[in-house]
Amino acid sequence: MLDQFRRLGFRHVLLQVLNFASVLASGLAMWKGLGLLTNTESPIVVVLSGSMEPAFYRGDLLFLTNPPTSAYKTGDITVYNAPGGAIPIVHRVLETHDLVIKLTVDDVVVPQLLLTKGDNNQEDDIQLYNGLEYLERKHIVGKVNGFLPYVGYVTIAMNDFPQLKYALMGILGLMALIQRE
Repeated sequence: MLDQFRRLGFRHVLLQVLNFASVLASGLAMWKGLGLLTNTESPIVVVLSGSMEPAFYRGDLLFLTNPPTSAYKTGDITVYNAPGGAIPIVHRVLETHDLVIKLTVDDVVVPQLLLTKGDNNQEDDIQLYNGLEYLERKHIVGKVNGFLPYVGYVTIAMNDFPQLKYALMGILGLMALIQRE
C-alpha cells in the first residue's frame, strides 16, 4: 500500500488533500448555514440520556429551531445549556413566567423565564440551574421540531470509544488520499 501511495506522485497527493479539505470545509459551511437558518448554535443534537423517555430515547437525533420572536410555552421540548454545564440538556418546559420591565414610557422588555423537567424524572431541573431559579432565554439552544430515532448512536459510540473515532477518521483520510478519482 505504501508503494501505491508513492507511485501517485506529489501533485496527485496534494490534489487529494485539497479535495479532502474541500469536503470538510463544505460540511462546516453547511452546518453554519443550517445554524443561521434555524437561528441556533446547534441545529442538530443527540439525546444522551433516558430522562425524556418515552418521548425520546438515548441515541435519537433531534432537529432544533430557535424562533427569535415567539415565546416558549408549557409543553415545548427545549434544549438548553445549564449555567456552568458542559453538555446541552433536552427537557420539557414545565412553567413559563413573563416579566414585564418598563425602561421608559415606550420601551418595554419582556424576558421569559422557564422551568424545565425531564419526562422520566421525578423532580424539576432547578438543581441543574446552578443557583438560578429559572432558565433565561439566553440559556436556550432551541426547540425540538423533529427527530430521527436511534440515528445518533453513531455519535454516542464515537464519544464512548475514541479509538473508533480516530480509526474512522484515519481510514477516511487514507481512502481520500489513495483514491484515483
